[in-house]
Amino acid sequence: MDKRQQLMSELMDLCNEIIWINKPELESTLNGYTLNEIELIENIALIASANVTKLAAASYMTRGAISKLTKKLIAKNIIESYQDAKNKKEIYFRLTTKGQKVNNVHQELHRSFLDRDKEIFKNMTDDEFDTIFRFIGRYRHHLKKITD
Repeated sequence: MDKRQQLMSELMDLCNEIIWINKPELESTLNGYTLNEIELIENIALIASANVTKLAAASYMTRGAISKLTKKLIAKNIIESYQDAKNKKEIYFRLTTKGQKVNNVHQELHRSFLDRDKEIFKNMTDDEFDTIFRFIGRYRHHLKKITD
């Protein structure tokens, strides 16, 4: 296995391990919500004027999948749809008060995971962080170029 294959394998394994370790706590704390729903709630909180197209791009899901998820979240009173007075044909989404509470719990879980893992980051230098950020940025730019 060459270094490229080894790096990609290690990255995939790391991502899968993080998900595997975090998933039980996420599911028990946010019982009643799927991981896709939780991610969509987070994206609606982060994206200004969140619509199906923006949410699909941010979530790496189809617009159809986002439409189904938003309908489920509307039924659970987690999000609501609205229209801008200037653009009546576009539908946007925002969190309800209940949705904001769910998102706050999710963000607190992220903070607790980061706190749990602080040991690994405490001795990293700025140069090490910068090297990793450069690699990830270049790789994501490459993937964006081949998918556009």
